Amino acid sequence: MANKIYQSAAEALDGLLFDGMTIMAGGFGLCGIPESLILAIREHGTKDLTVISNNCGVDDFGLGLLLQTRQISKMISSYVGENKEFERQFLNDELELEFNPQGTLAERIRAGGAGIPGFYTKTGVGTLVAEGKEHKDFEGETYILETGLKADLSIIKAWKADEQGNLVYRMTARNFNPMMAMAGKTTIADVEEIVPLGDLDSNAIHTPGIFVQRVVKGTFEKRIEQRTNRPRAA
Repeated sequence: MANKIYQSAAEALDGLLFDGMTIMAGGFGLCGIPESLILAIREHGTKDLTVISNNCGVDDFGLGLLLQTRQISKMISSYVGENKEFERQFLNDELELEFNPQGTLAERIRAGGAGIPGFYTKTGVGTLVAEGKEHKDFEGETYILETGLKADLSIIKAWKADEQGNLVYRMTARNFNPMMAMAGKTTIADVEEIVPLGDLDSNAIHTPGIFVQRVVKGTFEKRIEQRTNRPRAA
């Protein structure tokens, strides 16, 4: 069996990065993001990246770090709030944005991983999202054609992995990670814990190891975007 365990994020990325590539990055906000791999990409200096991710982190954390260093030229995203640098670059025509309704983005990624080149959806009909896309009527309703998404590399975050790359995610950190694992030519999992083969309940595995080529045990700050507390009771 091939050894999928790498000793560092830089080692796990070795030989995979090139300028102009497309990268899928898991996470929702700052939840379930591959922190170690993002940092290693920043240090490598790979540029002109197209990044497919629900959002782009915050100004000084997550994918926002790659915006700071101008390594991202295009984002394919759903939510672009929480990041002033994203806003500044976009409004100054320094960053290209392909905007997607969140459900459409999720389905485009799932379709890409499943080998489905396109699908029709009602979401976005009659809005800017539909401009330039094929329209087709089904049973009296108008739909637009959306294409599946694939990437040269998927970087995802999981809770646990075994030695063959079988993955388990924890709670909402699961988010986009499982579908992105299927849609990358190469997938690297940034994980909190690596366990021996057989330790994971086979009925509880979320992503089978066949979709994962490399695994690294990362370090995670797990920063919270906006912390809101209720007033203390009198």
